[in-house]
Amino acid sequence: MLPNVTATRYVTPLREGGSLPAIVEADDLGTYVVKFHGAGQGRKALVAEIISGELGRRLGLRVPDIVTVDVDPVIGRHEPDPDVQDLLKASPGRNLGIDYLPGSLGFDPLAWAPDPAFAASVLWFDALIGNVDRSWRNPNLLVWHGEVWLIDHGASLYFHHAWASAAKLVARPYDADDHVLATFVDDDALGAAGRALAPLVTGDLLREVVDLVPVAWLEDEPGFDSPADVAAAYVAHLRARAADPSAWLPEVGPARPARAPAPRPAARPGWLGP
Repeated sequence: MLPNVTATRYVTPLREGGSLPAIVEADDLGTYVVKFHGAGQGRKALVAEIISGELGRRLGLRVPDIVTVDVDPVIGRHEPDPDVQDLLKASPGRNLGIDYLPGSLGFDPLAWAPDPAFAASVLWFDALIGNVDRSWRNPNLLVWHGEVWLIDHGASLYFHHAWASAAKLVARPYDADDHVLATFVDDDALGAAGRALAPLVTGDLLREVVDLVPVAWLEDEPGFDSPADVAAAYVAHLRARAADPSAWLPEVGPARPARAPAPRPAARPGWLGP
C-alpha cells in the first residue's frame, strides 16, 4: 500500500500541465505535486502514474516517491482561479501525490548527454509501458542533485482506455522517433537493456505494483466484474508484452548527436508538470 497523507495547504497550481496539477503541502510535512482524479484524464491517469512509476522504480530507474493524498476542496478557497476551484470541487477524497523536487531543472538533451546505458534503459521502459510523453518537446525528466529523475507517466498504458481491444496492443510496436533519449541509444545498447530488464518483469512484480493502486480507482470498469479482474488484466497485459520485446522494441540505429527540430526555451527550474 502506498503511503497516504492529507493535504494541508494548496500552494500553487502548475499551469504548464494540461491537467492543472498543483504543489500541495501535507500533514507529513512533505510537499507534493498533486494530480487530481477530477481532471480531464480522470482516474486512469492516476492509475498509470502508480503502475508505471512504481514499475520503473523497481527496474532501477529514479522516480520520485509516490503517495496518495486526501484532499478537502476547502484547501483551495483562497485560490482566485475558477478553474482551480472547479477542479478541487470535482476531486474530493483520495488523489495522487508525487514528491516535489525543489530546485530541479528540466532535462535538456542539448546541454547534457546521458550515459548510453541509462538512456537505453529509459527508452526500453517507455516502450514497454507505451509512454508517448517523453519527447524532446516535453521530456518529463528532471535533473536533481546531478541525477536524472523520471516523472509524469499518466499518458502511458494507453491500452486501458479501450480494454475491449487491449489484446491487439500487446505486440504493438513502439514509435521512438520523437523520444528525447533515442538519439543517445543504438540497437546494441537497447538490446542489452532489454536483456537486463525483461527478466525482472515477472508476474509477481507486476502484481506487487498493481496492488498499490487504490481499489476504488479500479471500480466500475466496463467489461469487468470486479476491481480484482481489472488488476489481473493489467498484470496479464504487461506480462505478455514483457515476454516478447522483439514484437514492439523500436529500431534506433546508430547513436547520433541530439537533434533540435525547432528552437526551444532554456530549461526552467522546478517541476514542469504533465
